[in-house]
Amino acid sequence: MENKNNKVLVLRLSSLGDIVLLSPVFKNIKAKWPDSKITLLVKEQFAQALAGHPDIDEIMVFKGFIPTLREIRAAHFTHLLDLHSTLRTMLLSLFSGIPNKQRYNKNSLARRLYVKFKMPSPALEKHTLEKYLEALKPWDIPIKYKTPDLNDWKFQAVDLSKKEVQNICIFQTSFLGDSVLTTPLIQKTAKMFPQAKIFVVTRPANVEIFQNLKEVHQVIIDDKRGLGKIFGVFKTAKNIKKCNIDVILVPHRSFRSALIAKLSGVKVRIGFTNSEGRFLFTKTVPFTWMIHDAERNLYLLQGIVNENFKSANLNMQGAGANAEDSVREMIKEAGLEGKTLVGVHPGSVWPTKCWPLENYAKLITRMEKELGVTSVIVGGKADLDLSEQVCRLSDAHPVNFATKTTLTELMALMKHFRLFVTNDSGPMHIATAFGVPTLAIFGPTTKELGFFPYGEGNRVVEVKGLPCRPCALHGGKKCPLGHFKCMKDITVDEVFDTAKEMLNIHNG
Repeated sequence: MENKNNKVLVLRLSSLGDIVLLSPVFKNIKAKWPDSKITLLVKEQFAQALAGHPDIDEIMVFKGFIPTLREIRAAHFTHLLDLHSTLRTMLLSLFSGIPNKQRYNKNSLARRLYVKFKMPSPALEKHTLEKYLEALKPWDIPIKYKTPDLNDWKFQAVDLSKKEVQNICIFQTSFLGDSVLTTPLIQKTAKMFPQAKIFVVTRPANVEIFQNLKEVHQVIIDDKRGLGKIFGVFKTAKNIKKCNIDVILVPHRSFRSALIAKLSGVKVRIGFTNSEGRFLFTKTVPFTWMIHDAERNLYLLQGIVNENFKSANLNMQGAGANAEDSVREMIKEAGLEGKTLVGVHPGSVWPTKCWPLENYAKLITRMEKELGVTSVIVGGKADLDLSEQVCRLSDAHPVNFATKTTLTELMALMKHFRLFVTNDSGPMHIATAFGVPTLAIFGPTTKELGFFPYGEGNRVVEVKGLPCRPCALHGGKKCPLGHFKCMKDITVDEVFDTAKEMLNIHNG
């Protein structure tokens, strides 16, 4: 009869984000051996954050090779699972004296061959989590749980009564899209702390996003341009301090953001464990790429309350009466009243995120001639030349609203679109926040990074199986390999067929 009172040691001496992915591993072990004891060996800086997982019985801290090996041997484990597969963990496994040992296949050789000689391998297409779970098969452990859930990690909340929280600050000074994806955090915070005033720190370009949210009491501007990146640190910290903030939540993961939070004097400062300034927070929560950014931000609240968050509601309020009146006038003057409109955003901050202009021109032409819709191009100052080129190349009659709308007016314009076609960009998130069916074209970035168009019915068109994707978190100025296949291999036919399908669904 199988002994279910097993003592299992799991080795993972990596970053916290990687460790968070292990949750399904623990759950599957416990499902097979409910009376087993699971010990997780981690680096010292992650021990506190990982404590409290319902399926982890003990956290063992790595204290150097020899002391740790002694501790392992003294504990008399029955099973060892190496989910790091480095020389150090392999040596710990070798000398551990544990009878049953398994190690996940890191495919180190395949990775080296790809980096050095660009030799692709099917092994590299598997997600790391899949490889972790495969390591359980020799122990005949069924895989019932396949995806991580941050609700598995029960963070110890700050001892702070909701009645004590009068002023909450949310710090987000990143790009437009990141700001839009912070709105569910603001709305959830307001719902959980109805008596509190919510302050938001953001860059000047994104003020309109937050000014139009009824939950926001005040917007504090952090101007990072020029010398403001350095001297603005103290100015912004001083402005936060004036507001008597009780709790500051920092989804932005830069060192500068964490430093400002610290200098502001706010007693409860909560950020992510992979923040460059994580040691400046009073509490950190694990970060993982396995969920959408809008949902991930909500978990910052688990630093102060013990509640579960299953999904984010990305739903922004109206953009304001003045902006809506202005947009209606623009539509009237452009002769667009009564027409089926498709929004198109061919630009991006990052050049490699842009689908070729001639492809957008061909798509716009086909959508007008075959589907009877009119394309409205949107964008900021940086997109003006690009949008004009698309119009010139097109054989249709697109209307170019690039640079003609403020951010608030762009938000008001969204509700007039039947579909929004875009690169991976800030306007993509605005469209989804207003419930516009969104078709996003992804090249250097992938859905797994967590910034895909959020919500049911939205679609991503991308090249599958290209081993160089993703090449960067945000994209780049040029393709590192020089071929730009991630965008060039996406055909007009593929995007058009997807757009047609989405329009038919929406019309139905």
